[in-house]
This record gives sequence, structure tokens and C-alpha cells, in this order.
Amino acid sequence: MNTEISSTQNRRIKNLIQLQEKSRNRRKEGKFVVEGLRETGLAIQGDFKLLEVYFCPEFLSENEFKTIPDFENSDAEIIEISSEVYQKLAYRSSTEGIIAVFASKENDLKTLIFSKEKPLILIAEAPEKPGNIGAILRTADAANVDAVFIANPKTDLYNPNIIRSSVGCVFTNQIATGTTTEIIEFLQQKNIAIYAAALQASEIYTKIDFTEASAIVVGTEATGLNQEWRDAAKQNIIIPMSGAIDSMNVSVAAGILIFEAKRQRSFL
Repeated sequence: MNTEISSTQNRRIKNLIQLQEKSRNRRKEGKFVVEGLRETGLAIQGDFKLLEVYFCPEFLSENEFKTIPDFENSDAEIIEISSEVYQKLAYRSSTEGIIAVFASKENDLKTLIFSKEKPLILIAEAPEKPGNIGAILRTADAANVDAVFIANPKTDLYNPNIIRSSVGCVFTNQIATGTTTEIIEFLQQKNIAIYAAALQASEIYTKIDFTEASAIVVGTEATGLNQEWRDAAKQNIIIPMSGAIDSMNVSVAAGILIFEAKRQRSFL
């Protein structure tokens, strides 16, 4: 191990806490924090640059640590920390003794590469709750969509709550962010049809042909999708419901719509 830290007052530990808690610091430094072996491994597999690994031998022995090739084979600085320091940093009660720091990506629309001629894209407009964003990303990963767009994001993707609730799927999906206008222009340039989940002038989602290049857009439960999406859509779509309410959780709706598109494409 290169360095050992035993004090929670250490400057580096204080900086880690700021990265965990403050979006402003993550944006300024271009870094974010990941807790746990699985999530860290998924970030490495997603080609995020590993910068630092904080390792607590009371939870994971040094010999066990050395068997993890992703860590030992990287250029990251490896720092041993005490149990007290680790518990100060860790959010989860059950954990594996690993905290990692990665360099952020830009998540720009211009960086997207589609491997398929007719991509399937899931879009969420202005989601606020990290739990919903995480659930949407897990759904997108399960369906192996070609990209996820977050329009008018209310929080940065490297919020620890999003990383945790997505179980690391924030690293397994191709993700881009932008304004509604920017994303609509991108889709129109790529000839990708827009299907907006909205109550107005809608068709039942099972009647839509999703086998062409398609983008399915969902909004928040409180406000739905704005007029710009409804105007740009090839067709507004609806999930028929038989109960007393007219909306459902956004991540549930996204799952229903995306897996209908996957069913039609016959490669679930």
C-alpha cells in the first residue's frame, strides 16, 4: 500500500466527504466517489478512469485485495485506511471495505456511438429523485437499450444515491444529458422517432411499432412531459390503467414501455 490514513480529520478524507456530499465539488474537480466492489468494478468496465482506491484491511485483507486485478493492474493510488475512517466514508451498513475515486465523463450527446442501425433509446425528462433515476438505469441495463438520455437534469449522475440505487448501472449504460431542445434536435437529425408517454391524443403503447429507430420519453408523475416533447413526438403513447389513478411511478412506466419495444424486436 502506498499510503496509510488513520484520522478522519485528514485533508484527503475531508475532500472525499465533500465529493460525496456536494455536486458543486464533483463538477469542479471532475471526480466522484464509488463505494463497493461491484460498483467499482462496473465503473472500471465502463471505461471510467480509476484515480484512487481507499482500502480497509479490517473488511478485506491485503491478500484478498491483491487478488482483484482491476485494482492491482491500474495506475490508481492505493491508500490503506483505518476502520474508523472507512466507517466515516461508507454509506452502507454491509460493505466490502473499498472506496474508489474516478474521473467523471462529460455525458455529451456528441460522444454517443450507436452500434445498431435502429437504436432504442430511453429518455427521462427532469427526473428529481435519485431512487427513480437509479431504477430507470437498472431497467435500461436489463433491457440493454442503446442509450439513456436525461433531459433537463435536476441532479448530477454521480450523486452517490444514484450510484447506489442504480447498483452501478450508471456505469453500464451509454448516458447523455442535455436540454429538451438539444435532445429533440439530436433525435431529429438521426431520424429517430419520438414516442412520448402522455395522456393527450395518445395511442395505446402496444399498438405502436417500435422496431424502427425509436426514443421512448417519460416524464415525472407530478407534471408529465412538457408541450415541446408532445409536439415533437411521432405519437403520444399511453399505458391503459383500470384503477382510480391516471399515473404510475416513472421507472415502472419506463420498464413497461421499454420491454414492449424489446418484445417487438425479439431479442429480450
